[in-house]
Amino acid sequence: MRRTGRRYRSGRAAENYDIIVIGSGIGGLSLAALMTKLGKRVCVLEQHYTAGGFTHSYEREGFEWDVGVHYIGEVHKPHSTLRRLFDVISDGALKWSAMDNTYDRIIIGDRRVDFVEGRAALIDSLVEHFPAEEAAIRRYIELVDETARSAQKFFAGQAMPRLLGRAYHTARPLLVPKNCYRSVREVLEELTQNQELIGVLTGQWGDYGMVPRDASFLMHATVVKHYFGGGSYPIGGSWQIPDTITPVIRAGGGEVFTYAKVEEIVIEKGRAVGVRMENGDVLRAPQIVSSAGARLTFEKLLPATVRESLGYPAKLKQVKTSSAHLCIYAGFKGTAAELGLPKTNLWIYPTPHHEANTAAFQADVNAPFPMLYISFPSAKDPDWNTNYPGKSTVEVLTMAPWQWFEKWQDTTWGQRGEDYDTFKAQLQERLLEALYKELPQLRDALVYAELSTPLSTAWFGNYPEGEIYGLDHDVERFRQSWLHPITPVPGLALTGQDVVTAGVGGALMGGMLTACAIMGRKANKVMDLVKNWKPQ
Repeated sequence: MRRTGRRYRSGRAAENYDIIVIGSGIGGLSLAALMTKLGKRVCVLEQHYTAGGFTHSYEREGFEWDVGVHYIGEVHKPHSTLRRLFDVISDGALKWSAMDNTYDRIIIGDRRVDFVEGRAALIDSLVEHFPAEEAAIRRYIELVDETARSAQKFFAGQAMPRLLGRAYHTARPLLVPKNCYRSVREVLEELTQNQELIGVLTGQWGDYGMVPRDASFLMHATVVKHYFGGGSYPIGGSWQIPDTITPVIRAGGGEVFTYAKVEEIVIEKGRAVGVRMENGDVLRAPQIVSSAGARLTFEKLLPATVRESLGYPAKLKQVKTSSAHLCIYAGFKGTAAELGLPKTNLWIYPTPHHEANTAAFQADVNAPFPMLYISFPSAKDPDWNTNYPGKSTVEVLTMAPWQWFEKWQDTTWGQRGEDYDTFKAQLQERLLEALYKELPQLRDALVYAELSTPLSTAWFGNYPEGEIYGLDHDVERFRQSWLHPITPVPGLALTGQDVVTAGVGGALMGGMLTACAIMGRKANKVMDLVKNWKPQ
């Protein structure tokens, strides 16, 4: 079993650290590694059996799957900020492999549209399917570029001290394109009324979990542009991400602990000074950073008197929890080549009307799946056949409401009862049938399949409603000035996807911006690490 980190027990941690990080998702790990390189001794506390959050992998029945890293853009460019940041925090040990030229294929009914590397090639692919919409397509790509390029300016305040960041937030609407504060559908319907084209252009909405009517165009544009140059996958599997970062933290005298659940942030004289563990231990540091998400941090980890005095119950009503999901982890006999598995991700929809599809499924579990995302991790990893000869893996994902599962939330993983098992089995069978419809050659090659539900996410990831993207990425979320890395509680900071955007890239950047905000006037030291990194 892939496990990164050291199991926490009383006495294993030092009495004092410079920084304690709650949660080992990529936001927490990137923050921890950067601060380690700036001379800080950092302790990362992870409640799961392995570090990494959604970047970890798990093994079952002789197979291995990633749980959240399906593809990452821009890391193929050695000088991109994202690639350099990964290089810094892993000391260059993390390596990448390019996917196919077609990184995503959007399938709506009988129409199959390839999203291919390069803006010009992508435009050609889209125009081939929608020749009458060429002007709208070209303008769309321009707006994506314009909006995504403004993201650095949009999130610049997150790297500033809190009060300066709040002032910047007030001025921000004057500094960025207006489309940053509009929904995806608003923007696209000004370009075209062709709903099938809109359905295709928004065919990656599962990457941020919101349908076009509700999602911020800023979020959409950053995802779309992120993959203009194609997608890449970590060589050796997604677990390589936490596994290559952890040694950097240890080299500075720190540690990444697992089975290390934090019960509460310790506040003394109005300042965060440590954390109280589930077993009652208290670990201390002058700087606490939560990578556990805004909702968990401000609803549970902060003492009730503190969170109420700072108005967090009211603030949290201004934002929504992101979507939960179902995911089939399936293992097959035969290599990717033998089974004809691509590196390309498949996005499958019943119709181009994403809002209607989603509403129908939420109202009736037997309605068609509103979105299916199919990924082939064993085909993407060039080391796979060496590590797992004669085998392949596939993942099939869709969104599903937490409300379907909350009646079982107080049960134990693996012991939820017959009615739950029956419900899971029905969903699993339908998802597998959807996979076989697209890839019929897999039906007789299946060796193992397991369905993850929102309860799995809640149990292993400590996400209260099984959410996969933290807070929803609607326009209102990006208007919240209080979602800043530096909280009003002295000594307490926030990092991860809730201070920037969803996904590995967003959370990674969240770690960097939080490091900058903590360093204050010395924030340039963080940026210098990224700018000046060279292979050792």
